[in-house]
Amino acid sequence: MKVSVLAADLSDNATGRADLLARLLSARYDVEVVGPRFGADVWMPAREGAIPQRSVRAGRYPGFARHIPALLDLVDGDVIVASKPRATSFGLALLARARRRRPLVLDIDDWEIGFFSRSGPWGRIGRALNVANPNGLPWTWLAEKLVSRADAITVASRFLERRFGGTLLPHVRDTEAWDPGRYDRAATRRRLGVDGEKVVMFLGTPRGHKGVDDLVEAVGSLGPGVILALVGVDAARSGAQRWSAPAYVRVTGEIPFDDVPRYLIGADVVVVPQRDTMDTVGQVPAKLFDAMALARPIVSTSVSMIPEILEGCGVVVEPGNVGALAGAIKRLLDNPVDAADLGRRARERCESRYSFRVARATLFPLIEKLTNQGP
Repeated sequence: MKVSVLAADLSDNATGRADLLARLLSARYDVEVVGPRFGADVWMPAREGAIPQRSVRAGRYPGFARHIPALLDLVDGDVIVASKPRATSFGLALLARARRRRPLVLDIDDWEIGFFSRSGPWGRIGRALNVANPNGLPWTWLAEKLVSRADAITVASRFLERRFGGTLLPHVRDTEAWDPGRYDRAATRRRLGVDGEKVVMFLGTPRGHKGVDDLVEAVGSLGPGVILALVGVDAARSGAQRWSAPAYVRVTGEIPFDDVPRYLIGADVVVVPQRDTMDTVGQVPAKLFDAMALARPIVSTSVSMIPEILEGCGVVVEPGNVGALAGAIKRLLDNPVDAADLGRRARERCESRYSFRVARATLFPLIEKLTNQGP
């Protein structure tokens, strides 16, 4: 049986969740990730991965409408999984289902409308008038209104579960493949250009709401001997030059997803400094689970589900509090034995709650119920 996973934009980091769903499903089904691509190429971290992808280069309306037939031709699976309630994923999935009746699962990993709310009422008015953008506010609002038309819903956080219902399916990691014993920590540190320094790491796609500015300031206050490694920074994005300016910061560009463990293993502490904004209220950073699988000590903030996920196996501080963030990082750096124990407990938590094995035990029965097939 074939499953088509529809991504809203294969050139954007939103592809990460679609790729994860496909990896989970690929243990039992033939899977492809398909959808529009608004940039020149597929998002780099997923481009050379294990999951095949097919995309159509698209743009804004009215031109986007010309590509809809070609996009619908890509959706040829026996089951459709739409990643995100966006018009360019869920909207296309509804049209594909209308062509030929197939089960449609909608996966929601962010509160998409929340992303449009951060600039206040005037900003929302401007975005509401932007009908040319297929992933703009008007079309996203419409897609959210149609959520109940999916045959099943999976969600990535408690907030989204309360808002949309469905089955909780957090971001998870392949803890068997991501065994920290398989990776060379010394080689990673050489790659990062560090010797005896302690390494604080942020790995992911940096955005303002992800607190990178707070982290740069916090690490700067720790004095010499501490390096901040920012991995996954697109040099063309706003903020990249500012973050890379301090001498204690090492910046690495985007890396393939399968190379993530080779970088994370070099970190003494991994920090996920989410800010408390409309962007993050429903969001759970996938990079938390990267670090947990690799048994890295983690410092994060009390946003969304993070306190629940890291209870007893990570350090959680108030969002936006640079002093508290710096203090938590320093305590772990100064107490490597305690930090290692915290990392060990984080991996145990990942294995027991946030592993591929656990997620498949949720996802496979859902697919089988929709298709009336046994295992």
